Amino acid sequence: MAFTFFFRDRDTLDLVCELILPKLRGKRYINIWDAGCADGRETYTIAIMLRERMGSFGFRNVRIYATDIDESGDFGDVINKGIYPKDAIKRVDKRIFEKYFLPVSEDLCRVKEEIRKRVRYQRHNLLTYEPIREGFSLIICKNVLLHFKVEERVEVIKMFHKSLADPGFLVMEQTQKLPDEVSDLFTPITRKGQLFQKL
Repeated sequence: MAFTFFFRDRDTLDLVCELILPKLRGKRYINIWDAGCADGRETYTIAIMLRERMGSFGFRNVRIYATDIDESGDFGDVINKGIYPKDAIKRVDKRIFEKYFLPVSEDLCRVKEEIRKRVRYQRHNLLTYEPIREGFSLIICKNVLLHFKVEERVEVIKMFHKSLADPGFLVMEQTQKLPDEVSDLFTPITRKGQLFQKL
């Protein structure tokens, strides 16, 4: 399983909320693809951060499609149930924990239904170069591309470009630069992170 925890890479996700979310307000639906979601901790972090900024009414228009190759075969069950060990949530501040999680045992807690309802899991291999659908407002892909060969990264990013609506945005890991081969497909929207708008 990829190393992941709730609110990992918070700075990048804060930039998403600050710079991208305002450009998406007013859309009937905000469709988001979290590609390489592992067991859903990043996906639910994204959902919680959006809910905090959008309120309950606006958040109802959000749909987050979480995908992973999932060689373990466990991720779908974990994400659908939204149950995680309390140790995985120790970085979550008390207010957020009490608002969006429910204890289910001494060692486990569950993401509340309002958040779980906005997330859909699907098993998917990015190296098929086939998108799960098109018309996404935002694609987030972190901790995946670094495992691919350069030519594979290029093809995956081309697929993401095709999958995005207009306007559409791509967010990658801080350490992952946009390959030169696809630099004409996107424009950066900040120098603080790897956030791009589709051209």
